[in-house]
Amino acid sequence: MCMPQLTLCAVLGSPIAHSLSPALHRGAYAAMGLDDWRYAAIECDEAGLPALIDGLDDRWAGLSLTMPLKRAVLPLLDEVSPLAVAVGGANTVLLGGGVRRGDNTDVYGIVRALEEAGAGKPGSAIVLGGGATACSALAALQQLGLSEATLLVREVTRAGEALAAAERLGVAAAVQPLAQASFEADLVISTLPSGGADAYAERIAASAPTVFDVAYAPWPSPLAEAVRRAGGTVVGGFEMLLHQAARQVELITGRHDVPVEAMRAAGLKELAARS
Repeated sequence: MCMPQLTLCAVLGSPIAHSLSPALHRGAYAAMGLDDWRYAAIECDEAGLPALIDGLDDRWAGLSLTMPLKRAVLPLLDEVSPLAVAVGGANTVLLGGGVRRGDNTDVYGIVRALEEAGAGKPGSAIVLGGGATACSALAALQQLGLSEATLLVREVTRAGEALAAAERLGVAAAVQPLAQASFEADLVISTLPSGGADAYAERIAASAPTVFDVAYAPWPSPLAEAVRRAGGTVVGGFEMLLHQAARQVELITGRHDVPVEAMRAAGLKELAARS
């Protein structure tokens, strides 16, 4: 009796051991009855990405990409969605028929997380950071109806990629040094690494009624705690991660019955196990 061929997917990045993607995707597969699907975490840097992708066979259905690969993958793709082009990065690669298609589900994840928290209609916004996630945040703000935003970065000279993304998206972006900034806005989105916003937590909490911290471990972050003490609304990075992963599962499997709550439970269980 022939065994059915497995369908393979993975998350790539460096470092990758901390990724929650395997727990989320496997949780989806289990709830969807996809017993022949497998999802792995593979350590891969920019230098190793071309050879890794070239070595994938027809068992592979899709890839999730995290740091530092979202921009590096673009030249390796046959097709790139307009959103991924505008953002300047793809976190999703769809494989099939000999074609590599790139897309971006981070934007969807940010939008859904904000909408779920009742913060989907900000009148003004500030984005902390200038990396790939900041570019996705700008795209999310554009989808939520904003045509301008402020970027706060440690070094203004390193905001070029984010400014280019803002221009492609039609968002007027003003750049200011993070250390000298005011945080007065309806919404502040921190795309800084875990701990990166700690020094500004009290100032942000006193200035912005809603704060989205893309960090998710440890949680709550000092920024989230400060905002809660001040009576503000906090949106956490886990919600973004959950919804972007759900959208990835939908794109890769071609199915629309993605079990978001099962994925949420699997992700929270993994986080609890780590803590």
